[in-house]
Amino acid sequence: MTLIIGEKELSALPVTIDPGILSGTPVFKGTRVPVDALITNLEAGVTLDAFLENFPTVTREQALCVLEFSKSTLLKLRKTA
Repeated sequence: MTLIIGEKELSALPVTIDPGILSGTPVFKGTRVPVDALITNLEAGVTLDAFLENFPTVTREQALCVLEFSKSTLLKLRKTA
């Protein structure tokens, strides 16, 4: 199974990957907050509102964009299976 994510989709994400920021860990653009902090917090039962309160440099739009990308990617996987 091969899933191809287009450059356009990736460039639309509010994410930065820079070796000089947290050793290249994907972070929300303009922040030092790792994207996986969102997923980890949600897995732990933290609400999106609480996450945004704890990480005020991340906007709701950024968080929702990452979640929507995750959702659409998983739906694409289902279609390729």
